[in-house]
Amino acid sequence: MPETPQPETYSYLGPAGTFTEVALSQVAAAAGKPWRSVNNVGEALDDVVSGRSAAAMIAIENSVEGGVSATQDALASIPHLRIIGEYLVPVNFVLVARRGTTLADVRVINAHPVAYAQCHVWLDANLPSHGHIPATSNVAAAASLFDSDHADAAIAPPGITAHHDLDVLAENIGDNPNAVTRFILVSRTTTTPAATGADKTSIIAELPDDRAGSLLEMLEQFATRGVNMSLLESRPIGDALGRYRFVIDLDGHIDEERVADALMGLRRFSPNVTFLGSYPRADGIRVKFDQRYGDAVFTEARDWLDRLKSGLE
Repeated sequence: MPETPQPETYSYLGPAGTFTEVALSQVAAAAGKPWRSVNNVGEALDDVVSGRSAAAMIAIENSVEGGVSATQDALASIPHLRIIGEYLVPVNFVLVARRGTTLADVRVINAHPVAYAQCHVWLDANLPSHGHIPATSNVAAAASLFDSDHADAAIAPPGITAHHDLDVLAENIGDNPNAVTRFILVSRTTTTPAATGADKTSIIAELPDDRAGSLLEMLEQFATRGVNMSLLESRPIGDALGRYRFVIDLDGHIDEERVADALMGLRRFSPNVTFLGSYPRADGIRVKFDQRYGDAVFTEARDWLDRLKSGLE
């Protein structure tokens, strides 16, 4: 049996100073509560499942690199999790090193794989012969410089020197100055936040079989009900080559008739649908859709069918 949830505790990918901590700082309910630093997504979600934490903040998508596969796969495999909020954090990076190190001294760089991928242009131009050692987080990459001499420098978040005594060798080394990472707050609650008109619904679905047109049939469940998808990514299921599940973000809330009807259609079509939650959009932009798919249209059609079945029309 899972432990009793501790409403005072929030888990995040640490140590202190990560972008995930910045995202968690946006959660009003977490202010003044204990925060638990963890090493990876799996540990963060295990905190939630076991009850050590009431919720966990994890990265799910980057505007440059796309979806975070570790998060998507974990959400697909761990049951009874719900996304209850999303948060956006602008992302850029600095190159740091131990005191006295110069850029000419750098041969090997420690960096989180996602951060490393977002700095290729600068690295290729300034350190074309460097090697790379993967780190578990951006701050861990910087902290590792004190633990070993395997790396000469690290890619880290701006402000890292507030936590570690390091020299900044270069600033703004990210390939895209407008890069943003999307984070989600995940809990075990089954209560869905109320619809606001500016909402998103996240699901994971599998195709019933591997044949021409199956993906189109799945997408038609949304198109025929006027539901827009803001994210569609495939991830291997893992049981055989060519078998994929799809991570999908829908514009709208499960309490809206068009979204609910699309989910029911998807449930009839797909052998496995995971509902991850409906929650407010981080940008607060209200969802626009053709009013032919408004709630009143679905309600009238259902009432009409009821009258037909009862012989009143």
